[in-house]
Amino acid sequence: MATASNALASAKKSNRDWVLPLAAVAMVLVMLIPIPAFLLDILLATSITLAVLVLLSALQILRPVQYSVFPTLILLLTLFRLSLYLASTRRILLHGSEGTAAAGHVIEAFGQFVVGGNYVVGLVVFLALIAIQFLVINHGAVRTAEVSARFTLDALPGKQMAIDADLNAGIIDERAARARREQIAREAEFYGTMDGAARFSQRDALATILITAINIIAGFLIGVFQHGMTLQDALTTYTMLTVGDGLVTLIPSLLVSVAGGIVVTRAASDDPIGTEVRRQLFAKPRTLYLAAGVMTSLALIPGMPKFSFFLLAGGLSYIGSRIPEVVTPLAGKEAEIERKPGMQEQLEALLKLDDVSVEVGYGLIPLVDQKQSGQILPRIRALRRHLATELGFIVPAIHITDNMRLKPREYVVRLRAVEIARGETYRDCLLAISSEASPPPIQAEWKRASPRLAYLRGGFRPTCETTRWARDTRWSSKPP
Repeated sequence: MATASNALASAKKSNRDWVLPLAAVAMVLVMLIPIPAFLLDILLATSITLAVLVLLSALQILRPVQYSVFPTLILLLTLFRLSLYLASTRRILLHGSEGTAAAGHVIEAFGQFVVGGNYVVGLVVFLALIAIQFLVINHGAVRTAEVSARFTLDALPGKQMAIDADLNAGIIDERAARARREQIAREAEFYGTMDGAARFSQRDALATILITAINIIAGFLIGVFQHGMTLQDALTTYTMLTVGDGLVTLIPSLLVSVAGGIVVTRAASDDPIGTEVRRQLFAKPRTLYLAAGVMTSLALIPGMPKFSFFLLAGGLSYIGSRIPEVVTPLAGKEAEIERKPGMQEQLEALLKLDDVSVEVGYGLIPLVDQKQSGQILPRIRALRRHLATELGFIVPAIHITDNMRLKPREYVVRLRAVEIARGETYRDCLLAISSEASPPPIQAEWKRASPRLAYLRGGFRPTCETTRWARDTRWSSKPP
């Protein structure tokens, strides 16, 4: 029984996977095969329904990546609208002489009822919608998608390094690190595809303008010269049909463009955009009271409609009275109590490790103690400043402590409590470092401080013990 049910579920899933490919092929066939008027009405209503569904879905997402299928939807819906536009254009040019119902009742309704039966008004409304979509919504969505893609790709290496740092520090495990990497990869792919997909709607508006102009001119010529219609009847009929067809195609395109603008401008949040707008726009009663005062002032201007502005002022005042006052955080002692770290934070501070630390034997303490003319601390500060200015790398603060378990003149360098270098200096000695291009086998050796001039003549650079263990700990130390 279970095997049969699993097979049935698998068969249903396989059948659903064929729906989208078949629909894409059908869109291409609609461009080539004439379709009847009633089927065109159904397809146009489907286009409007899908556009409304896409817009409402864009309003419900919490972060843009949750709508990862949106770039593909833009392409498919654009292809669907253009195929219906070509199908309706064919019917208008072939059957336009039959009347305003030649291309179906949906186009007829938009051409007569929506624009009041005046083709001039319809043409103006159509051009206004084109300007809103192309110059405002599409242009802004394209620019926002482009900038978002650029900044997302620029921030990708930093996010990868942050994940690696958390993984190395033990804050997250390998599974969480893999999930974070997949998430930032999806974000980069989404914004990259949206950068190109936003241009589909922009070019769709240009195609709508071109097809509309062709329909009006070609329809007028066909009606006059082929069907023997008068100039006035041909201009009225074909312009009405073309404007209705353009509005039916343009409104879904406008809704999808608005959805695209919402998606690319949506910031990550834990609540839908409606909740965010209500919480951020109507959060403070003082703002609403000020807006109500502005509306009241406008209503008092001579010639202004009193009812509209007084109604809005009363509504804003009522909403402000229903919003509770937000209590500000307490200052003074109570705030200090809240900021006081707990026992867990104090224990974590005790266990904190130094990034770089140096342990010295008791014989090297005079080199560290500035009261005894120690020079190691100023030299370390100078070295850190040099590395920061020359290489752009800030060396962490170095913590120097004494260790009685070391030899008197021995030192140990540790990186986060892990020993990385160990050495020993010698009293009244200089470290002779070769400065030749082809140095002898012994590149650095401790020598007595007296023959300093001889070392200089021999191509060696004498270095004191402070510089020796403050700058480099890689050389082996041998007594003279």
